[in-house]
Amino acid sequence: MATFWTTLSQISYLFLLIGAGFIVMKLCKLPNMATNVLSKLVSTLFMPALILTNFMENFTVARLSSAWPFALAGVIVVGLSITFAKLFSYISAKDDYRRKIHTYCLAFSNFGFMGTAVVSTLMPDLFMSYLILCTPMWIVNYSWAVPALLIPSDKPRGFSFKNLLNPLFIAMIIGIIIGMTRLPVPSFLDVTIDSLSKCMSPSTMLLTGMCVAKIDIKGVLKIKSIYILSALRLLLIPSIFLVVLLIYKLDYGVSLCVLAVLSMPLGLNSVVIPEAHGQDTSEASGMAIVSHLASALTIPLMFTLFELIFA
Repeated sequence: MATFWTTLSQISYLFLLIGAGFIVMKLCKLPNMATNVLSKLVSTLFMPALILTNFMENFTVARLSSAWPFALAGVIVVGLSITFAKLFSYISAKDDYRRKIHTYCLAFSNFGFMGTAVVSTLMPDLFMSYLILCTPMWIVNYSWAVPALLIPSDKPRGFSFKNLLNPLFIAMIIGIIIGMTRLPVPSFLDVTIDSLSKCMSPSTMLLTGMCVAKIDIKGVLKIKSIYILSALRLLLIPSIFLVVLLIYKLDYGVSLCVLAVLSMPLGLNSVVIPEAHGQDTSEASGMAIVSHLASALTIPLMFTLFELIFA
């Protein structure tokens, strides 16, 4: 029961911010370009600052030497998730844009903000290990997934070193270098980066609410794919992993961190990044709202089943 109420508190915080964005967009009658400006700030400033902060603080030689099973688990999870997402997206969507959105949403949960918030609150002893597990996901996410799936292009985009030339991945590389070498960072710069990183979470939630305010909610909520993908992300995928744990009793800590990643709702990058490039975010916004709302119940459920398996 404690797990349920703690998780519900995190979800409530998210939805208060989403609601604030919705109300401001509706009542203040902000111009449509307001979401574009905010999304640009999130994707080019606030989000890179958050990534930089995490890697500077947590990506150390000592931690990597003892946490390699978590990094290996992250590689396996991201590989299997992308494979499953690509296969299913060919069934769930016909046009190329929606197929890419579906692929991204199924392959990458909201393991960043939502995941770190839940893990740091519910299992703080595993928080650092969780970040190590997420490292392969960050790398694949910002070197391939975001450029190839969320940023519009006239030509098909696969993995390319050119894809690495974006603020998100550059911030991660700088953070890794500083974390591994423990290079001193001037206090004024550290405070500035930390302040910008703290803007990322509320800005993303506000942006989601503002994007939702621009769409026909009644019409969007009639899109069946919203519920299908949310069910896959929140119920089927983590349930498959729990079945695996019933057969093979894997390491408790690694398994719990993997379940945390798999149980999170659909990632918000599918709203933030396309919005920054003037793409239609109606379906993605709908999936974000439905999956985050439903996760208030599904996350405690999955964690409870996990504890029963390891009891």
